[in-house]
This record gives sequence, structure tokens and C-alpha cells, in this order.
Amino acid sequence: MSDPGNDATTNQPALDGRDITEEEVFASHESGKLSVTPTVGLSGRRDLAIAYTPGVAKVCRAIADDKALTARYTWTHRLVAVVSDGTAVLGLGDIGPRASLPVMEGKSALFKAFADLDSIPLVLETTDVDEIVDTLVHLRPSFGAVNLEDIAAPRCFEIERRLIEALDCPVMHDDQHGTAIVVLAALRNATRVLDRDLASLKVVVSGAGASGVACAKILLSAGASDVVVLDSRGVIHAGRDGMNVEKMALAEQTNPRGVRGDLAAAVAGADVFLGLSGSTIPESVIASMAEGAIVFALSNPDPEIDPEVARKHAAVVATGRSDYPNQINNVLAFPGVFAGALDAAARRITEAMKLAAADAIADIAAGDEEFGADHIVPSALDTRVAPAVAEAVARAAAEEGVVRRHVAEVAAEGHGH
Repeated sequence: MSDPGNDATTNQPALDGRDITEEEVFASHESGKLSVTPTVGLSGRRDLAIAYTPGVAKVCRAIADDKALTARYTWTHRLVAVVSDGTAVLGLGDIGPRASLPVMEGKSALFKAFADLDSIPLVLETTDVDEIVDTLVHLRPSFGAVNLEDIAAPRCFEIERRLIEALDCPVMHDDQHGTAIVVLAALRNATRVLDRDLASLKVVVSGAGASGVACAKILLSAGASDVVVLDSRGVIHAGRDGMNVEKMALAEQTNPRGVRGDLAAAVAGADVFLGLSGSTIPESVIASMAEGAIVFALSNPDPEIDPEVARKHAAVVATGRSDYPNQINNVLAFPGVFAGALDAAARRITEAMKLAAADAIADIAAGDEEFGADHIVPSALDTRVAPAVAEAVARAAAEEGVVRRHVAEVAAEGHGH
């Protein structure tokens, strides 16, 4: 059994973010967090003639004759474009594309560290949906997948939808689906710990932005039958005025009991509270939940309710923070999801692939000695996760038939997958 004061998987001391100094943070970002390193030697004329001119012309001609060879002879098969317009960065809001770059560089660093995927941050000086979509369509020959990041709702929904339609490669808005995958994995294991059934739970989702909408949808896909979603105006329900297209669609799929009113009305008697709104929840609201409740207070850096307070009333508590048990962290999902999709040469990331990713994450934690109310998801640093997720996602892609088979075969020949 690992030291309770340490990370359960890495046995490293638990982190308190308050111990990190401003000097450390700025020093680590000096000159950025990324670089490009050649994979071939360039030490002599022969190397130069093979890697560049005249040798490279032979490869160019081969690709011109068969575009699928791009996957074998360039890095695009495993290259992710990390794209943002800087309108919804972390909890900082609309801070612009340049200020979003440290986050996009960090995302690229995580892709490399956890899934050995190369990626390039692309921040765009526009918030126009048409311009963003057109830009990425024109850049399609340069990358193998698109990770949309920190784009504000509701524009993020339309951008993702249109890119999925326009591109023949995996596209995923991680703020939506990465969060949703890990939430589902955590909830699956919370129900295992409590011997409950997802279909029987009354679930309340506080927040109808990118992550809230995606979480509600994936929970419904996974078998949840009673999901109530709230935005800043209260419960989303059919017939409510002033809703955008995404919320109107959500209203048709959720709230089967016809709940009306505010958060307190929705949470009373509920089995699951999923916080994705950044608001503060009074203890009395959590206390009104059903016995054996599950509370995921995921607002960062400050959860909707203090986890220690929530534990007084809930059987399982999770947050987005690294200094409490059960950290719901997107890094458990996105590296493996993209690696699996690229390994399979998938045309898109489907709902079945996301569900497979959630199951893989849940199964790792469920097999651990520490599995229980304080260990329903693996550590964010658990090196087992990305390979397991990638394998599950690639298998699901093959089963669904969304694989570009010729490209997959060519890539396998070149990369040994």
C-alpha cells in the first residue's frame, strides 16, 4: 500500500499548489516549453543529400503519386494541431490568442510526454467561425488531427461540428469531450464502489457550457436516464425562453421529471452533483442530496464546495485539483484518445470511441489495490493510462468502420504499429 500522503501510482509527495513559487513558474516558461528536434542525422554531405535535396525529391514524387504515403514518409500521421482563439482560457476567460499560447504549448508537451505524439500550437487571431474553419481546412495537409482548445461556447460547438464534417481526420474539442470522458470513467467507478447502477441515478449537471453539455450527452449515451442540467438562469427545460440551439437540443434529451427552478430545487434528493460552472454551492444544498451521494465539484482552482465539507454529506467526492483524492484531469483522456485515433487512421472520433476510452480509464483504477471511494480514477501521472486508452479507442474505431484502411496500412508499414 502506498503512503497516504503520496500519489497512489507514482509514490511522489502529494502536491499543494501553494508551494509553487512565481519564480519557478516563469522560469519554466522561459523561451517557451517546446522545440523541434530532427529524427535523422545531418552531420555530412551524404546525410544532407538524403534528408534534403536531391534525395527528398524522390519522396515528394512518391507522395504526389499516392497521397496515402504521406502517413509513412512525413510526421503528419501522428501530428496534432492544438488550436485556440483564446476566448475561454482556463478560468481566465477571453484573454486572446497570444495569452493562450502558454496553455497550448503545455498541451503539446503533455501530448509528447504521455502519448509520444508531436503537436503544434496554432492560435488564431480571429473569433469568426467561418474563418477558423476555413483556415484549418486549408491547413489539413499539414497535420493528422485537430485538438480544439479553450474556445468559448456556443461557438465551440459549431466549430467542432463543421470541422468534423469538413475534415477526414480526428477532431475533438478537449474542453468538451476530454472532461466528459474522465467524468464518465469516474462516475462508473463511483457506482462500482457504491454498488449502484448508472441508469438509476438522478444526476444534476451545474453548468451548460462546453464541458457541461458534453458531460450530459456522454452520460446519456452511457445509460443515464435522469439528467438535469442548469445554466445561470436555472434548470434547462423544454419550452424555456432565451436558449441557444445547443441548449434547446439538450432540453429535449434531459430533465425527464420536468424539474423547474434553481440549483437548490434540482439538487434536493439527487444522487449525483456534477459542478462545471464555477459557482459556489452552499453546504445546505449538498446536504439535501440523497443518502450515499456522489459529488464532483470540478471548478478550478476553487471547487464549488470545499471537498472536506462535501465529504460530510457525500459518499464519493472528486475535484479537478491535484491536492485532493480523485482528480478529474483531462490528461487521463486526450493523449490516449488521439493516439488511438491516429494509430487506427480514423476519419473521426466517435461516441463509441469516447465510451471505450472512459471504460479503459475506469478499469485501470478498478484494478488497483487502492480502489475505493478515494481512488476512483488513476493518477494523472499514471503511465498505464494513455496506452490502454489508445488501444481501446483504436479497437472501437476499427469495429465502427471509421478507419481509412489504405492510410492505416501505409502508416503501419512505416511506423511498425
